[in-house]
Amino acid sequence: MELFRYTAKNIKGKLIQGTIEAENKKDAKKTIDSLARKRRLRVQNIQKKVNFIYRVRRGTQEIQTGEQKAFSKEELQAALEKLGFKVLKVQKKFFVLKGGVPTAEIASWIRLCADLLKENLAYDEILDLLAEDTTNKRLREVIKQISKDLKEGKEGAEVFGKHEDVFGKFPAFMLGVASTSGNMAEVYESTAKFMQRDEEFKRSLKKALVTPFITLFVIGLVVAYYVMVIFPETAGVFLKMGKTLPPMTATTLEFSNFLQANWLIILASILLPVISFVLWIRTPDGALFKDKYIIRIPVIGDLVHKMSIEIFARVFYSLYSGSGENIEVIRVASEACRNKYMEKQMKEVGIPLMLGEGKGIVEAMEETGVFTKTALSRFRSGAESGALRSNALQLANYYETETSYRMEKVVTTIDLMVTMIIMIVMVGLTIVSSETSVM
Repeated sequence: MELFRYTAKNIKGKLIQGTIEAENKKDAKKTIDSLARKRRLRVQNIQKKVNFIYRVRRGTQEIQTGEQKAFSKEELQAALEKLGFKVLKVQKKFFVLKGGVPTAEIASWIRLCADLLKENLAYDEILDLLAEDTTNKRLREVIKQISKDLKEGKEGAEVFGKHEDVFGKFPAFMLGVASTSGNMAEVYESTAKFMQRDEEFKRSLKKALVTPFITLFVIGLVVAYYVMVIFPETAGVFLKMGKTLPPMTATTLEFSNFLQANWLIILASILLPVISFVLWIRTPDGALFKDKYIIRIPVIGDLVHKMSIEIFARVFYSLYSGSGENIEVIRVASEACRNKYMEKQMKEVGIPLMLGEGKGIVEAMEETGVFTKTALSRFRSGAESGALRSNALQLANYYETETSYRMEKVVTTIDLMVTMIIMIVMVGLTIVSSETSVM
């Protein structure tokens, strides 16, 4: 979020100034125009707070350089002169690289906050302490901004919501809720756990699916190059000599000629559907379709499904005791589970059943059709014993252990399959080459 300042005149002709936060100048102008219509203001100008580089000297001391945000060059120059500096140069910084913050570093920072909160350290002290120890420049600036906003009395949801681009939408929401949850340390710890598990699962899924597909794609390119370029040259030598080609060599040469004549059509028929599908699943309808059927894919689908339930249960555990409103807890947990279909079912089937027909949480979850028998059993047991929150944590920990173990087995199995495919391809190429060499 960026800071913008507007100058306007009211109906009496008096100049007034105000500041707002927005993603960009377009959004800022839209907000300011709306405000101006309500308060009957005439906007004079809108200024964005940007970075300036300055060079100053105080008395006979050495020249000092620095960087500071300000709404204008003149404003910064006046502020420096007021501090007793002789301003040598003030220049706008045109290229500002914000830099990224790795998910692992954010998760580590949140966990450190949780540990220090358990030690009963004041939150403002925690922020000051971690801001000094954080090596990532972007994260350090964000922590300082959070500390400043909280000291000014701003709500946690507003403060962390401004930094969704750094923390992510759901972690930012959780950290905003933590300040009013009554169990701040637990919410922070659950959020860190959520981020770590999410990152681990993405890494494992990439290892299980993306890497093997890339390997097979490269193997396919190698085979295509051999069949279309190298093999025809070799077989062509024997044809020029008037020799009859063996059956396998002749078939391979025919296939090579077919590929050479139609490679553009073949390539388009493969790439266009794939690209179209990838673009489609990025749309709301496509994402819903993907999440609905991905959990039904053998092996991988079961892992994805249980991972989503684990996240749902972990978020439910972290918010249940302090939120007071079970419906809000379920809504937030559904949005966090990273499955649009499960979220839709809970919001459009489960929650209406609880609100409209007064059904219990377990009955509502069962009607959605997106929870496993194990999950329903644990939630039912918790509801009957009054230990719903602790049972949710048990379910999350159980599925964490199971998915981690099974993912390792899946990765091993897929690696073995890829190795076997490579072996079969190499054996095929060797046989064809051997047949040609004995002619």
